[in-house]
Amino acid sequence: MPDSTRRPRTRGGRPYAGAGLLLALALAIGMPSSVASPVDAAHAGEGPTPEGAIATLRVEDQGSRWLVWADNRLAGPAEVMVDFIESRNVSAQPALPARATLPAGGSRVVAVIGHGGGGGRPRFRLQARSIPGQPGTRPEDVLYRLPVDATAVRVDQGYGGAYSHHDDENRYAIDLAVPEGTRVLAARDGVVMQVGPRDGRGGPSGNFVRLLHDDGSMSLYAHLQPGGALATPGRRVRAGERIGLSGSTGHATGPHLHFAVQANRGMRLVSIPFRMDGLPGSARPAAEEGLRTRSGP
Repeated sequence: MPDSTRRPRTRGGRPYAGAGLLLALALAIGMPSSVASPVDAAHAGEGPTPEGAIATLRVEDQGSRWLVWADNRLAGPAEVMVDFIESRNVSAQPALPARATLPAGGSRVVAVIGHGGGGGRPRFRLQARSIPGQPGTRPEDVLYRLPVDATAVRVDQGYGGAYSHHDDENRYAIDLAVPEGTRVLAARDGVVMQVGPRDGRGGPSGNFVRLLHDDGSMSLYAHLQPGGALATPGRRVRAGERIGLSGSTGHATGPHLHFAVQANRGMRLVSIPFRMDGLPGSARPAAEEGLRTRSGP
């Protein structure tokens, strides 16, 4: 297990790659429909939804009721949960909070809101959390290839690393110490599901690429250099194909590639253990120890 008292020597970070993005929507019934446009809670009033957003909310006013739509921005499935922040003289079917699974690039009515029957003008504010991936998937036990084009790399932080691999999304992640601009390769066949903000300003994960695999699991490649996310959403790639260039964007203390295999466990994005060619079966090097790996058989 990693040393719980020492921080990795040069690299680290806490990627989230857009998982759990919170959206907020405020409606005062009877006001112009323009107030119903979805707003990211972290950027309220600052313009369009961020490029790395997973889903957006919108409300369709039908006169006597309001349809709450969720729109999936990913080239893969996503799960969304909608709830009231505030409600006055309204009711929802189904009752909120409510969840829905959205197909790639698809939309769905998550709830229908109607008048509550009491006195006063109806009013409500909504929020939504969204998670990439289909809930309830069963990832297969497969052998991943090394996701960088290098003959030898060092694992600066492995499973359960005390610096930043202690939450569900990153517990079974590895940080590969490689120079800036190293070619990042698909570790397994998949579809490019999500590409994070290409300018490197997209939060803790910086630039990133997320691949969707045939079994519903997802692989994450984070902290790519500015302009280093080279994959196109919706495109199918083969293992070993270049999808990016490594860097240190986001909350990283030095150049490295953060790699994780993740799955949606019902509105909860979790990392899962994986086997990788060239890494020991446990993939748990002590944070202060260098680990030589190989990219070939």
